[in-house]
Amino acid sequence: MRLEAVSARQVLVDGAFRPATVVLRDGRIASIDPFRDVSGDGVLRVPDAAVVVPGVVDTHVHVNEPGRTEWEGFRSATEAAALGGVTTLVDMPLNAIPPTTTVAHLELKQQAAQHQLLVDVGFWGGAVPGNVGDLEPLWDAGVFGFKCFLSPSGVDEFPPLDRAELLAALREIARFDGLMIVHAEDAAILESTPAPATRSYREFAASRPDAAEAAAIRQVVDGARETGARVHVLHLSSARALDVIAEARAEGLRLTVETCPHYLCFTADAIPDAAPEFTCCPPIRDAGNREALWQALDEGLIDCVVSDHSPSSPAEKYRGDGDLMQAWGGISGLQVGFAAMAHEARRRGIGPDRVSAWMSRNTADLVGLGRKGRIEVGADADLAVYDPTTPYLVEAASLAHRHPISAYDGLRLDGRVTTTVVRGEIVDAAAPDPTHGRPLTRPDLGEHP
Repeated sequence: MRLEAVSARQVLVDGAFRPATVVLRDGRIASIDPFRDVSGDGVLRVPDAAVVVPGVVDTHVHVNEPGRTEWEGFRSATEAAALGGVTTLVDMPLNAIPPTTTVAHLELKQQAAQHQLLVDVGFWGGAVPGNVGDLEPLWDAGVFGFKCFLSPSGVDEFPPLDRAELLAALREIARFDGLMIVHAEDAAILESTPAPATRSYREFAASRPDAAEAAAIRQVVDGARETGARVHVLHLSSARALDVIAEARAEGLRLTVETCPHYLCFTADAIPDAAPEFTCCPPIRDAGNREALWQALDEGLIDCVVSDHSPSSPAEKYRGDGDLMQAWGGISGLQVGFAAMAHEARRRGIGPDRVSAWMSRNTADLVGLGRKGRIEVGADADLAVYDPTTPYLVEAASLAHRHPISAYDGLRLDGRVTTTVVRGEIVDAAAPDPTHGRPLTRPDLGEHP
């Protein structure tokens, strides 16, 4: 359904909720007018208890198509995104086959995405050993930046960078002012840490210690200092690394940081034994660590929150029959992230306005999507309606991503996303032919038609 206006008592404009009627034209926000109680065709009248926020911009999603589409694909991932209020996502360069490490591989991704998208989708490139010469061509082709690992990625076709390779990639990326995003766990520390078979989540977490994150983040900071490159730390789980991050910020280095809802909603002590739904790398840590992450987020030391939606086939997720060391390390939370964050934030006296900033505006700004993640004149008409009075029992079997596996299964949340609008159109997940979403390139190159 194409909308001409959205009218609500609580619309997030300039960081605060106020009554407004948002007028839409040609997929953009044409004006933000005083609230008027209107109805009729083309008008979305939002219930008084609900809030209208910018659509979520999730910059950390593993879609896995082509090559591992049996794990997840563009149709299922973007449907889950839309049902959770996500209107834009940026796809990681792994675990698809081939990985997005050359322009030819990027084109395969873009072709696979065609005619399957319920929300807008951009693409990260990958930095792997031997592809420094591919980085600028990928940037020119429209990727939003480059992901690298400092320890094994879990898939053979996307190997990690050693120290010299990281510096070479950072120098090249600094030359054209790109962005390097880093899975920061130190390979040597991981290799030297015992990792015996275990069904205990606490023992699994101990096999990927805080020290591995802190050391790797220090390496990223050193690389940024030496090369001048812009760098971003992915999925921060350990509060022990916050001092390193604070020092880098005080020094003026171009460093940004994200964390994920699962690090802010769960604690290792409360995870049952033999529950691979919760395995992820880096791991979920203890309750004190969780509260320190919330404080860092509240203070602005952590910039944004993303899902790191990383599904696999059931065979991979349940490999080892309860041995967490063998299970695929990734959490499926794309559809649930905003509602889970809003629930946890509310318990801490934090409103959905702040959650929206962390998950929409800040993520959009990270990748330069100035028309996304905000409700203002000229922005894309990407909106989500969140009703904090509608209880939400998360049931993995009813989530739209490909396999009914999620750490959020059974969670009772205070509210949920009830409507998602992509460029002025209410997303209909039941439509057989999705037409809402488009593949995106970096803003200076425009959008694919």
